[in-house]
Amino acid sequence: MINTLALAVALAMDAFAVSIASGVSLRTVSARQTFRLAWHFGLFQAMMPVIGWSAGFTVRSRIEAYDHWVAFALLAFVAQGMLRSAFKGESVEADAKDPTKGMTMVMLSVATSIDALAVGLSLSMINVSIWTPALIIGLVAGVFTTVGMHLGKMIGNMAQLSRWAEMTGGIVLLAIGVNILSEHGALAALFR
Repeated sequence: MINTLALAVALAMDAFAVSIASGVSLRTVSARQTFRLAWHFGLFQAMMPVIGWSAGFTVRSRIEAYDHWVAFALLAFVAQGMLRSAFKGESVEADAKDPTKGMTMVMLSVATSIDALAVGLSLSMINVSIWTPALIIGLVAGVFTTVGMHLGKMIGNMAQLSRWAEMTGGIVLLAIGVNILSEHGALAALFR
């Protein structure tokens, strides 16, 4: 149980960072927005290990080569929007996209849960039941997302910090994407 909880916390870190960036971007976070993002992040974090576990050996070799690039591209797409908004300043605040709606939310949900897919694949190889770990992973991601949204809202509401916080949020999303590439050895392959 302790190993599962530690795994869930580690997997929830990306969702936590993205939810902070989302809270910064929104500045006013409603209960509905918090629920939507926490529900989707938790759901995707719980579903991906189950999908990975079910796929086992058959799909692993096919997705392993590019799953990290998909996660990076999704995070980079959202990050560039945040950075553009931060550099344009207050005039675009009303036009800012709500990251808790539509395709942005789906892209963030997928991007932050790709690692959970790999965990599911790993658990299938050592014949561990997936149901309890998936539930714990999903719940922890939901809780971390809720906390992150409200922490980001507090940071975003500090007028003098909001522009810098939004820039930092975009940079953090890019850094998460680069870290995913690094963990999968893709950066080393690029610089050979």
